[in-house]
Order: sequence, then structure tokens, then C-alpha cells
Amino acid sequence: MSLLYRLTRRLLSVPAVLLCRDAAKDTELLVLRHENAVLRRQITDPVCYEPADRLWFAASSMDSSTNTDTPLDVQR
Repeated sequence: MSLLYRLTRRLLSVPAVLLCRDAAKDTELLVLRHENAVLRRQITDPVCYEPADRLWFAASSMDSSTNTDTPLDVQR
């Protein structure tokens, strides 16, 4: 293979890798949310979050990349 071909192929693969990274992150979030929903259905008692858990949820809901102007659903 020529050097020009390999260089062009590498340059064209960079945007594809970046797009796949975002899609993989979104897919992982969907899988984790589904897993959380399945686990919640398996417990009979209400979920009790500790203050540290609530702080973590609040901090992660303020992330600008995922902020949709609605906070995460945190049950008390």
C-alpha cells in the first residue's frame, strides 16, 4: 500500500472513531438505565438513598453535556 493511501485512510477514520465514542457512551448509559430499572423491579422495599448518594446524583445532573433543564429523578 502506498503511504498516501494509508495516510488518507487514517485521516478519514478519525471522525468515525469520535462519532463511535459518543454512540458507545450513549449506548452504555441506556444499558445502565435499563439494568437499574430491572434491579428496582426486583426489590420489594423502597430504595433509601443516603445523603452522599443524593449529593452524587445532584452533581451528576448538573453536568452541562447531559443537562436537559430537568434534574434526574431522585427518590427520597
